Amino acid sequence: MDPSPRTAAVPRPHRGGRVWLPPEQYAETVMKATGFSAVLLTDECDRPVQLHSVYSPTHPWQLAGGTMDPGERPWQTAVRECREETGITVAGPPRLLATVFGLPGAEWPYSTMGTVFDGGRLTGEQIRGIVLDPEEHDEVRVLPLREWRSLMPPRDFERLEAVMEARRTGVGAYFDTWDWDQE
Repeated sequence: MDPSPRTAAVPRPHRGGRVWLPPEQYAETVMKATGFSAVLLTDECDRPVQLHSVYSPTHPWQLAGGTMDPGERPWQTAVRECREETGITVAGPPRLLATVFGLPGAEWPYSTMGTVFDGGRLTGEQIRGIVLDPEEHDEVRVLPLREWRSLMPPRDFERLEAVMEARRTGVGAYFDTWDWDQE
């Protein structure tokens, strides 16, 4: 237990004990991560709706979502990003489907921690009304889950599959292989 709100414990590997540091010094010793949040949208037949990226050949098909802004909470990010990327404002209450984690790598120096929320089922009219941000995406597709496999890198498809299973079962997914150095 922390003896004071002004200090934090840091292991001292060479002495085997702990030393107490002010929070700003302790913060420099802990893992750095960026946060993101996304929403799973499907059509009325539970087929995933995904957006084709114009900036990421590594991850060509994506859920609506993105990086958290400073001071923003995960659900706020999911709602904002979905609105910016599709023109759709998802309604709450938030239903968390998955937590996603990735280790840093050569492409990005920080770990990534994210959430995927259920964005609901869209009618055909709503899907046809999606307005893409052309700086981010150039196409919307709705396909049965199995048809996404050939269009996505294996780990992207595995994440989509885990999120769809979480929605189907109501049991949240934990997906911890979103590493930067993994294909």
